[in-house]
Amino acid sequence: MNSPREQNLESIFYPQGRDSSAPVDAPVAKDETRFPCTDCGGMLTYAVGTNEMECNYCGKRNSIDIADTAIEEIDLPHGLDRLEKTRRMGSTESRLKCPNCAAQFSLEKHLHASDCPFCGTTVVTSTGDVQEFSPQALLPFAVSSDEARAAFAKWIRGRWFAPSKLKDYAREEQSLKGVYIPYWTYDSDTRTSYSGQRGDVYYVRQTVRVIENGRSVRRSRMVPKIRWTHVQGKTDRHFDDVLIGATRTLPRKITDWLEPWDLENLIPYTEDYLSGFQSEVYQVALDEGFGHAQRVMAQIIRTDVSRAIGGDQQRIQRLHTNHDDTTFKHVLLPLWTAAFNFRGKTYRFVVNGRNGKTRGERPYSIIKIAIAGVCAAGLFISAAYVMQSQNVGGYLSDRPIFYPGESYQRLPRF
Repeated sequence: MNSPREQNLESIFYPQGRDSSAPVDAPVAKDETRFPCTDCGGMLTYAVGTNEMECNYCGKRNSIDIADTAIEEIDLPHGLDRLEKTRRMGSTESRLKCPNCAAQFSLEKHLHASDCPFCGTTVVTSTGDVQEFSPQALLPFAVSSDEARAAFAKWIRGRWFAPSKLKDYAREEQSLKGVYIPYWTYDSDTRTSYSGQRGDVYYVRQTVRVIENGRSVRRSRMVPKIRWTHVQGKTDRHFDDVLIGATRTLPRKITDWLEPWDLENLIPYTEDYLSGFQSEVYQVALDEGFGHAQRVMAQIIRTDVSRAIGGDQQRIQRLHTNHDDTTFKHVLLPLWTAAFNFRGKTYRFVVNGRNGKTRGERPYSIIKIAIAGVCAAGLFISAAYVMQSQNVGGYLSDRPIFYPGESYQRLPRF
């Protein structure tokens, strides 16, 4: 008898149930989920910003039943162990069967929800049919395609160094595609031991020679120095829902731009919300994703250690972090995406499907950048001329002396 945690992992690894008699590499035609209208039998698609599906034919709204279950965190070591076992078993090539016209076809490898190429019916298959894990939760779309298009136009108009013709392009109709993108979230309790040096600034009086009115004179100055002290200790931090994009169709910098996400509003995975949209299966494996998460955590831990060392400056010489009670979730997050061609080059942009935040790739106007550079140089020269005029006739007696790598605090004149 499997434990409750093992049963939960079974449902994530094998959401359709495991058939040990099926050949590992045999193609299988799977009947996919259909979303019929309760009135006319037409195709339902998710109505953005609601908990309903809308019929494309009669307009009737059908409520979505959301499972009243907790979104459970899965133990990472146990998940990695089971992942390794399924990898050794090999993968199954799945062919999909349209619930409307019965045509059999294959989705692109990175998708598990799209439209039938023969009749246009929305087809959703479990990611467990093509990957080891199925989604546990998702955030539904809250931004419509019209709102996303308006957000893109506003974003383009705000690009100062974009070519002028590109801003005219923003007024044209854009073909947006709604996609659910796979992510991992990781929780971990960390304990970090460290050693390093704490730097405390102190000041010493020094006599220096300066030129005033053409004469060499002695002046007294307070000069900053740093006293270094060896330190060591430990610091703890709990990480909750460190979010790592699990797609390779978009660069990581673009998926990172979309943050923050309102993960506190995640709901249990329900296929109804995918109807009318594409949805990707994860392409970044669980263990690879945790490697990215560890690097994100390490940056925050380093800041914690610097704060724990204290002083005016810090030198971190050794860090060692242990991760305990590490868990994960597989979730789907919504975005609108499109690409446009400008002067022979393709640029991609994305809109957060929850809050409308827009980021993307864009061209730059060399002429505008050159003009800005000339203006900045002119301002710099003017400022330097003013400062030089103020300093003519002698050395400013309250000018501080700086030493490379040392901080300075202005003190009263002596």
